[in-house]
Amino acid sequence: MRKNTYIGIAFIVLIFGIIFIPRIFERYTNDDVVRGGRMHAVGETEEKSKDELLYITINKEEKRVPSFEFVDQNKDTITDKTYRGKVFLVEFFFTRCTDICIPMNHNLQAIAKMFEDEPNFGIASFSIDPEHDTPDVLKKYATDYGVINPNWHFMTGDRSDILKLSNEGFYLATNTEDDLDNGLYHSGLFALIDQNGFIRSRPDNTGNNPKPYYRGSVPMDATVQEGEEAPEIDILIEDIKKLLK
Repeated sequence: MRKNTYIGIAFIVLIFGIIFIPRIFERYTNDDVVRGGRMHAVGETEEKSKDELLYITINKEEKRVPSFEFVDQNKDTITDKTYRGKVFLVEFFFTRCTDICIPMNHNLQAIAKMFEDEPNFGIASFSIDPEHDTPDVLKKYATDYGVINPNWHFMTGDRSDILKLSNEGFYLATNTEDDLDNGLYHSGLFALIDQNGFIRSRPDNTGNNPKPYYRGSVPMDATVQEGEEAPEIDILIEDIKKLLK
């Protein structure tokens, strides 16, 4: 009886090896088993550090800032190459906004002051109202906010290019070209970019996936009730420091 049991177990193990091992190997070689931008064999475990910033991946590719070229508040041409080697934040806004843009840019100004002695930190603010937000208008806006960081560029340009950059380049939702009749809208989120141009973020509550963006529209010192959106500027500052190390 025991001999027959051993033979049965051996037969099951053999069948498992014939059917499943080739499939696992195929998934591995086809890069189907991926976590955090790195490949892992089945059965391998990895403890993610709470301090580790993850990459945002789209179709298994680490998301990088696309190329762009706009004019800033000083009438200088600014491109993605301007930010190479710098950790920087990205926002989409417009100067006539009387809602979420106000706390967003107060938060950014507080962050800019905190890193004012850090030459490798910058901010990229793209206006989604370029017909109104000319370089002169943006210059006054920056002056009103007390912006002195030379790496904080308020940019304007062709509307379609800016909307494409927001919706397809960063996935920070704004209007589309055929959706402008009911006014301008945009998210209140910030994107964090590393020195190599990759979008980065900390792990979400599961610890395995990135929390894609940082809530920028809630004042950093706001007192909130249970269920309300909480400030995230403190964790954003922590993560900027991690990338600057």
